[in-house]
Amino acid sequence: MRRTGTLIALAALAGCSKSQPQQQAQQPVIKVQSEEQKLLKQLDAFNLAIGLKRAIYDAGYTCKQVTDAGFVGTYKNLDMWVAHCTYGKGPARDWAVFAGPDGSAQVRDCKDITPSSGLPACVIKQRPKGSFTSIK
Repeated sequence: MRRTGTLIALAALAGCSKSQPQQQAQQPVIKVQSEEQKLLKQLDAFNLAIGLKRAIYDAGYTCKQVTDAGFVGTYKNLDMWVAHCTYGKGPARDWAVFAGPDGSAQVRDCKDITPSSGLPACVIKQRPKGSFTSIK
């Protein structure tokens, strides 16, 4: 009889521990930002277009003219920007430019960014002041 009582007590204890999940300590989030990431957010439209266009060319792609651009958001430790490029009579193309905390940039064609990729959609959330085509 004593053995049955012990088993019931152990079962009750096991049930208690399952009903109250243990709280895991939250790890602090540390955001590292480069000077380049900070400066991109301060640029007017014309100078942002120059910076994004240079990142696109440095990655081996082309962009004849940036006609729209802006900040999308943060993905992990990267700031995501989008540049809408036109090519004269050719089709326009949207480029995602990811600025890293080490001053690097990664460029992806927005048509390759799908919901299954896990990356944010190429939707501009914040546009800079000014014009993309001329200094005023």
